[in-house]
Amino acid sequence: MAIAGKRRAAGVPPEAALQDALKAVLCSPAFLYISTDTDKDRLNAHALASRLSYFLWSTMPDEALLKQAQSGALLRDEVLRAETRRLLASPRSKVFVEGFLDSWLNLRSLGDMPPDRDGFGAYYWDDLQNAMKTETRLLMRHLLDENKSLHGFIDARYSFINKPLARLYGMANAMPSAGGHVFRKVHLADPRRGGLLGQGSILTVSANGIETSPVTRGVWMLENIFGTPPAPPPDDVPALDPDVRGAKSMRDLLTKHRESPACMSCHRSIDPPGFALENFDPIGRWRANYPGKSAVAIDASGELTTGEKFTDIAGLRETLAKRKPQFTRFLTDCLLTYSCGRKFDAADRPQIDAIATAVAQKGHRLRDQVELVVLSEAFRRR
Repeated sequence: MAIAGKRRAAGVPPEAALQDALKAVLCSPAFLYISTDTDKDRLNAHALASRLSYFLWSTMPDEALLKQAQSGALLRDEVLRAETRRLLASPRSKVFVEGFLDSWLNLRSLGDMPPDRDGFGAYYWDDLQNAMKTETRLLMRHLLDENKSLHGFIDARYSFINKPLARLYGMANAMPSAGGHVFRKVHLADPRRGGLLGQGSILTVSANGIETSPVTRGVWMLENIFGTPPAPPPDDVPALDPDVRGAKSMRDLLTKHRESPACMSCHRSIDPPGFALENFDPIGRWRANYPGKSAVAIDASGELTTGEKFTDIAGLRETLAKRKPQFTRFLTDCLLTYSCGRKFDAADRPQIDAIATAVAQKGHRLRDQVELVVLSEAFRRR
């Protein structure tokens, strides 16, 4: 209150003096940052407790964690690992699952471009938006709690769905008639489903609510699954013209669009994974043909820039499942970014690679990965 006192001494009215003091508090580094108390750029025990708690609970440390920080024991690997497991086992870690998925997969944008009510009424009367988010969250929760392979995000042959989602996926017979809104773990016999790429949340957030675009979905895939975001398009690249002469399908349109060398350089990496998802409509229902009178058959085949070919989403998933080291490294980067609140650049690659290597040695398991991120030097430094 020293600021308020000085302002009062200068003749400022009491209310205005208090406002000035509050402004100073809200603008101070001590308020804006979790901690600025460091020793040679390394977080001390209390700062480490705050970072861990905000990472997994999105709030301040509890009494047990503060006790470990006060004694200094939290700086020991075995104690830090034990506290990480305790926080993950708590129901309060629900916010970690939700927040991380919102950050990594952009699920916070689900509903920003709501599907057309005339064409996709089930999205509203079955409350599919909430059901879709729940499915993705339950998958991550399962991988964490059971310490399953993080590659379940790509190739899990099961999911957690309720009756409305089962109808959306053409699996209504796999669910009991009673308790339709209860989520159950269901084995996925259909190779077109499985992992994130078969989930309604991903297929909806990567569409615009009215139609699908291989370009939009391809960019989403490169950014959030491949970990290789494309460069921004040059300013002079022409828009995709829907009236290109002779084009009968989206594939024809993009083929003509790529005739420009400036377009080809990016679209050769963007379009193939986008086409792999074209059999899914804007809310994730399977379709064999595009809507409309022409009912053009969908061709979901493609070839990645690395030479792997596929004929549909099942083939692309198999290709991605073979890229375990790359996906492990990418997810490590995502977890570090989320936990530390900053982007990691080229200078941080050795630390990310070291964590990813340790995760691989432990079998690519998700809970192990979270623990190794917390135990890393990158997590323990400002």
